[in-house]
Amino acid sequence: MEFFECIKMRRSIRQYSDRSLFMDDIEKIVDAGRLAATARNEQPWEFIVITNRDRLLELGAIVSPNGALVKGAAAAIVVLCRDTKYYLEDGSAATENMLLAATALGIGSCWIAGDKKDYCQKVLEFCSVPPGLSMKLVSIVALGYPEDASAFDTEKPKRRLDEVLHIDRFGRKKE
Repeated sequence: MEFFECIKMRRSIRQYSDRSLFMDDIEKIVDAGRLAATARNEQPWEFIVITNRDRLLELGAIVSPNGALVKGAAAAIVVLCRDTKYYLEDGSAATENMLLAATALGIGSCWIAGDKKDYCQKVLEFCSVPPGLSMKLVSIVALGYPEDASAFDTEKPKRRLDEVLHIDRFGRKKE
């Protein structure tokens, strides 16, 4: 799939079929996260993949009200980062890479917020992160094949480029 087409097709998929994912595809998605831009080449991330149905249900209960997204998914990737100066930027770049990789593979995904949520510590405990590691939950990525086969075909309205592009200073538009 061509890169810009992939960006245009990426959607937050919230309903998944019961079809399983191949671990090879999940590894490709995580690898895309691993290759993300990172400040000072810190690479502070760790990725915990959950595919066990009981564990997905348990994680879904922890991250309510967004838990339904995890409970119905075939897999979830918990994105953790060491508490570095730019952990949130680095982990977010990794998350976006994984969302795009999933789209390129025809797999639906949805970014579930992590940082600053009241369930962060519970997710760290659920993932058996040793308390002394000082890790931050950046996101959880729900993955699965879309329940609706046309999910990637539905175009969501986005602001036009000429509405968001400013040249040299705010408010100055392309002539």
